Amino acid sequence: MQFSGLITSVGGELPVPFVTLTNLSYNNQAHAANNEGFFSFVAHVGDTILFTSVGFEPLEFVIPHTASDKFTTKINMKSMVIELPAVTPFPWASIEEFNIAFMALDLSDDNISRIRSSLSPEALAALSRMVPRSAEEIQTFNSMQRHINMSNKAVNQRFANPLFSPFAWGSFINSIVKGDYSRQRLNY
Repeated sequence: MQFSGLITSVGGELPVPFVTLTNLSYNNQAHAANNEGFFSFVAHVGDTILFTSVGFEPLEFVIPHTASDKFTTKINMKSMVIELPAVTPFPWASIEEFNIAFMALDLSDDNISRIRSSLSPEALAALSRMVPRSAEEIQTFNSMQRHINMSNKAVNQRFANPLFSPFAWGSFINSIVKGDYSRQRLNY
């Protein structure tokens, strides 16, 4: 018969993905549910199917006798909560090593001196070379540059005054000597 169904968690009605189905009555033949908890395979009436998944209690299901050659069911698996004992990791292999490291601990640096050393110009320059700019920093810089360019549109961008330019004075004097401005007045 065609044995198919949907595997969900108890109470949550969420599908349990990738459950392993083992037919204990037929040479421990293994099948797997898909990512939505659906399974379908050929089995026999009376076969015992073992449903296992990480984090869920194993469940055995016996296929009942039906009149048709298809049987569909909904399997509810109960989640398993495993509480592990607390573990405290230590970086030292023994109490003696801890005592040696504790006695060799140098606490001469106070907080202010550590802050000064980490905010020194050399440390900040080294960090600026290594750490990439954030998007916020780049956006702030670009918007400030656009604001400066918009507010200085009417201002000479190079901060050059034409009254101090010798080339401008030379051109002005040459045009006076040639009489360019007096001739233009006579042409009607």
